[in-house]
Amino acid sequence: MERAFAKHGFAEPNIETLRKATGVSLRTLYKYVPSRERMILRALEHRHRRYMVQVFPETEKADQVPLATIVDRVAHWMKAETTHGCLFHAAVASAPQDEELRALLDRHKAEMADRAAKASGLHGQESEISLIIEGLMQSWPLRGDESVRAAKALCALLGEGHVPSAEAETS
Repeated sequence: MERAFAKHGFAEPNIETLRKATGVSLRTLYKYVPSRERMILRALEHRHRRYMVQVFPETEKADQVPLATIVDRVAHWMKAETTHGCLFHAAVASAPQDEELRALLDRHKAEMADRAAKASGLHGQESEISLIIEGLMQSWPLRGDESVRAAKALCALLGEGHVPSAEAETS
């Protein structure tokens, strides 16, 4: 179901398309996800889990990885899974008043930034990391590999301490 939304967006796929994507009967589908809104939430929750496993496989280990490596993993995700931009943002754009969707988007982005900061040893730089990765994801559909190069250049600046943290700017 998640890939059906990624391929068709949130307005286009009808229930039959979504049912076919799950490979279950309509009755079974509605038993577990009784509404289209629940289908979208479930699909995004599943996508969140897959993204975290692919982009942050070392979560259980103490080894640090360069932020540029995480950017490469996000770029791989974009090439393989999301050629049109972030599915979470697209979902919120399709239903801007849906508080559950917005909360899921917020949780996904916060966890992404937190894990990236921990994995790269850049604690306290979550906002900056979020901007780099979000910038990559939003510019990817238009600029592709150029976006990856720019994100890596920003990672290098951040890792070398050339970019002041958001906290230092506001104090």
